[in-house]
Amino acid sequence: MTRPDTRLRSVVGDKTAKKLETAFAMTTVDDLLRHYPRRYVSLGQLSDLSELEVGQYATVQARVESVATHSYPSRRRPGKRDSRTEIVITDGTGRLTATFFNQTWRAEQLSEGTVGLFAGTVGEFRGKPQLTHPLFEPVDEGPDGGGRVARGIIPIYPASAAVSSFALEKCVSTVLDTLEMPDDPLPEAVRAARTLPDLGSALEHIHRPRSAEQWKSARDRFRFEEAFLLQAVFARRRLALEHDPAIARPAREDGLRARFIERLPFELTAGQKAVLDDISCDLAQTHPMHRLLQGEVGSGKTVVALLAMLQVVDAGAQAALLAPTEVLAAQHFRAVNTLLGDLAQAGMLVPQALGSASSREVPPGANDGATRVRLLTGSMGAKARKESLLDIASGAAGIVVGTHALLQEQVQFADLGLVVVDEQHRFGVEQRAALADRSQVRPHTLVMTATPIPRTVAMTVFGDLETSTLRELPAGRKEIQTTVVPTGRAAWVDRVWERVREEVRQGRQAYVVVSRIGADDEASESDRRALIDVHAELANGPLSDLRVAMLHGRMPADEKDAVMTSFSRGELDVLVATTVIEVGVDVPNATVMVVIDADRFGISQLHQLRGRVGRGSQPGLCLLMTASAEDTPAWERLQAVAATTDGFELSGVDLELRHEGDVLGTRQSGIRSSLRLLSVVRDEAVIADAREAAMHVVADDPDLSGNAALAAAVGALESTEQVEFMERT
Repeated sequence: MTRPDTRLRSVVGDKTAKKLETAFAMTTVDDLLRHYPRRYVSLGQLSDLSELEVGQYATVQARVESVATHSYPSRRRPGKRDSRTEIVITDGTGRLTATFFNQTWRAEQLSEGTVGLFAGTVGEFRGKPQLTHPLFEPVDEGPDGGGRVARGIIPIYPASAAVSSFALEKCVSTVLDTLEMPDDPLPEAVRAARTLPDLGSALEHIHRPRSAEQWKSARDRFRFEEAFLLQAVFARRRLALEHDPAIARPAREDGLRARFIERLPFELTAGQKAVLDDISCDLAQTHPMHRLLQGEVGSGKTVVALLAMLQVVDAGAQAALLAPTEVLAAQHFRAVNTLLGDLAQAGMLVPQALGSASSREVPPGANDGATRVRLLTGSMGAKARKESLLDIASGAAGIVVGTHALLQEQVQFADLGLVVVDEQHRFGVEQRAALADRSQVRPHTLVMTATPIPRTVAMTVFGDLETSTLRELPAGRKEIQTTVVPTGRAAWVDRVWERVREEVRQGRQAYVVVSRIGADDEASESDRRALIDVHAELANGPLSDLRVAMLHGRMPADEKDAVMTSFSRGELDVLVATTVIEVGVDVPNATVMVVIDADRFGISQLHQLRGRVGRGSQPGLCLLMTASAEDTPAWERLQAVAATTDGFELSGVDLELRHEGDVLGTRQSGIRSSLRLLSVVRDEAVIADAREAAMHVVADDPDLSGNAALAAAVGALESTEQVEFMERT
């Protein structure tokens, strides 16, 4: 008998096992059994040939319509002749040619009327689809009563050129015939409430079904199981956080936070107040806050984060704001200092563990009881870096803004009470964990994203986080008009640059965004306009009378900061930049953005870029330039961006258009590899149901001691890179 953890080589042989490992990373019996069929073919039906695409590896069921063998002089064997056997197959709605070279015996094997399965990569010959040397297997297995004919359904597996669907089916059948059925990780009560089959029945029915109802029920069970195990991990994570100790950082009525709110030149939105209340309550608890703050572009997340940091400073601790780029870190540093004014010109307020604030020197003009804000980036000069490190270690800096440089071991905080991670998806697993893991007591954590996250993704990827959402924009924020500009229309392109000049003549500024820096980028991207070239063309051409500069991530930090500072001060008219300005950059005087090769950007990224304009008293204008034809998916995607400025609506469109792996992202490789049937694009109801079920199961049995199979499955999941990602988010 074989068990799920049995090595495949001991069941299917070394040669086949090596192919399975190379093609699908399978090493155990469980890996094979969890490689589910992607579809099923009924012997009473023919496959749909009309949906095949060139380049696709396909397995089709079809009937041979005609057979013809052609002989012709051989090119490689002078004086000899070669043959080409062409088998035309049909499903009743379309035709496909299966071509075999020098295999004349195929004409007898595949005689007219033969019905079978054909598998291979779809090619094209003289404008018609064809399969060259496809694998073939007849569907008639004889009268034994135990095979496909008896069942009436053939499973079609995700296959490769090295391992066909037929081979996978045989391997699975071999395993199932000798399998010692493991205990079921899904609790019986959970299955019964949803009429889901047990594990043994589900494995048999998904691989060897006798009816459509069987494989559909089995598929539903495994889809729910994937969601349930994920949500069980999240539920245990949330429960553990409730018991993980943290220092309470309650709000003070007479502290920096209260004084800062009093002097704000604008009224906080209702959404900001509600989110702030939630965060304030979290910070006052003796277990660590673990919250995601997502919001519309320009919804005021930074102010909310600053108020949270001030609450922690009021409580005698420090707050760190972690940004993914030096440009964004510098922007945050300037913004925090500008917002706080003289409240940012002293040592840390009431540092109880380090002595009285009155014992420190207070800079002239500083507000009594103020804090100090420090910046730390990798490219800072030695003197500035040393000053920042000393203030961080001593506690003089209440708020520290930095990049990955904050994660280095030599950076020591006196008392880190809050970590704010901006654009958290840009940080790797260990990077996000570094600050929290070095603290003696786990700090509170607030992660922010300006990319609206659909509910399905939030539940699947960020399920251990409490989520706060800001939808409401501050009063007075102007609308942004977005227009798609086809580069094939010269008059439209000329009008783009004239429009930029018009804005500048009225005292405003513009961004021009390019996706590629220069000629040394990847050759495959050579069809995209390069930033260096665009800057030269504009500065010497249509914008030659304007002050034009460029900004990209490869520039030295001091140059980047100088350019951004000049642009912020209005000393530059046009900034030609890469996506380094995508988030956080706030120049209210910038009113127009031109995106070159806009079809090269995703929907969410375009929405983020667009959010850099229209942040002041004047409306914004975003011009998306593209060479894409008007009937292409790329053009439709750009039109979707132009049709609405609602980021949450766009996130839904984005979710529908993107591949599952793109939604989850490359850093979530564990999640991607674990989701075989569950789709975050499609299965919101399943995920929500599984979340509710998992919460009840974990609440009743936190250690899962009552279900060893479930505990083992959750433990296995927790040991993967997937959970490393979830834990450190």
